[in-house]
Amino acid sequence: MSGVWVFKNGVVRLVENLGDCRKTLVHIPSEEVITSYGVLERKLLSLGWERYYQGDPELLQFHKRSTIHLISLPKDFNKFKSMHMYDIVVKNRKEFEVRDVLQSQ
Repeated sequence: MSGVWVFKNGVVRLVENLGDCRKTLVHIPSEEVITSYGVLERKLLSLGWERYYQGDPELLQFHKRSTIHLISLPKDFNKFKSMHMYDIVVKNRKEFEVRDVLQSQ
């Protein structure tokens, strides 16, 4: 048996086709799903992050003053993957989380 066990609404079920599951980034305080870089940028700016323009022009980057943290994202939101989401979560604990979104079959 292979797949991912998903716990939702008190029920555990096995999702065997991993193609049916994708990730989404959620802003915890507002429960808002991040659907664009515009939405993400507003949330990050409110947390003290600022745009960083001195890096790679192919990336959208954010820096937080008084830290060494840099968030680097692909300019195309369609290339925004779970590894980018987890980078944001690690650098903003209690503000964001990555959730599984099950596709309806």
